[in-house]
Amino acid sequence: MPVQKKTTPKKVTRNYMDSIPERSEQMPWRIREDGMVEIDMENKGFYHTIAQKFWKKPRISHIALEKYGTVVWKNIDGQNTIYDIVRIMEAEFPEEKDRMLDRVVTYMGTLQRSKFITIKES
Repeated sequence: MPVQKKTTPKKVTRNYMDSIPERSEQMPWRIREDGMVEIDMENKGFYHTIAQKFWKKPRISHIALEKYGTVVWKNIDGQNTIYDIVRIMEAEFPEEKDRMLDRVVTYMGTLQRSKFITIKES
């Protein structure tokens, strides 16, 4: 009788490029007069409260995004995948097409760590 080999089920890995970023509803934002996006971030927590009282630090920080961040942010609509956003960025900035994938993935990671966006699986 032949010996049957045990097989473990393969782990299904998801492609990060198929993930869909969504903006956090707790982060109000607006488009400034110069067309750039500005995000309001409330500084909460024990250390922020101390800094606000003793060093007159602001309760709300206004984070101004540059041209790349503005295009990325405007295209985070809960429907575009990261792949879609990379393609949009390549079309918007064709002179930097070869670096755009790294730029967008790095930017998405920064936005996610800052809790400006969440990434959901498609």
